Amino acid sequence: MDLFTIHDIPRFANTMEYILKLRGILSSLSALVFEIVIASSQSWRLWEFNNKIVQFVSFGLWKAHYPQEFNVSGTVIKMLVQTPIDSTWTISPEFQYAKTLIIWAILMKPIVLIFGAIAIKISCMKDPFVELQMHCYKVCALVLSVSSLFTCVSVSWNHFVDHYGQTTLDFPPDFPVKKEAVIGKHYTAVFPTGVLTATMSFLGVMFFLSEISSLKLQSQVKAPGACLVANQEA
Repeated sequence: MDLFTIHDIPRFANTMEYILKLRGILSSLSALVFEIVIASSQSWRLWEFNNKIVQFVSFGLWKAHYPQEFNVSGTVIKMLVQTPIDSTWTISPEFQYAKTLIIWAILMKPIVLIFGAIAIKISCMKDPFVELQMHCYKVCALVLSVSSLFTCVSVSWNHFVDHYGQTTLDFPPDFPVKKEAVIGKHYTAVFPTGVLTATMSFLGVMFFLSEISSLKLQSQVKAPGACLVANQEA
């Protein structure tokens, strides 16, 4: 018995068409998930210190984490301590802008998802408004481009200033270790993950632009046919 017949071809073609239409939304959704992971990461920076009590400090955008040894009744216990990065810290410009840009990149993604969903909904109509679809995809492409730029700038600026520049990030007076004790700065997964996320957003832009080109081509093909019908009716 044949599992795939000629009658299934149109249905298969329609399924593939909708999958292709979903490419941009799926790319945007994946980028959103990765951006949330990046924003909540505890390892935007990882510094090593020449200190017996605190050897490593890992910096997130809002908190710093470090393992610290405590002497409890003669027993040395190592515990993970977290402290908020607040106004008592000297927060560097690249760190502050990284917070702002990554938050904006996250907040812009729902706009892309909403307009992308509207465009797909319009395409399901019997007589779809092609111009409105194109405008929706243009909004998606524009917003996603800016979002991709924000993500890339936030992780790149933080990475290069930390490893190749001179950061002004400093600790409060009561922090258990001083910045002068830094002996090494280690690479983390935030930078490559951010670049990957920005690339996924850029692919989404390409998918939306491809949909716009496809709709323009459909309009050009339909236009001569509509004129011919009008002339015959006249």
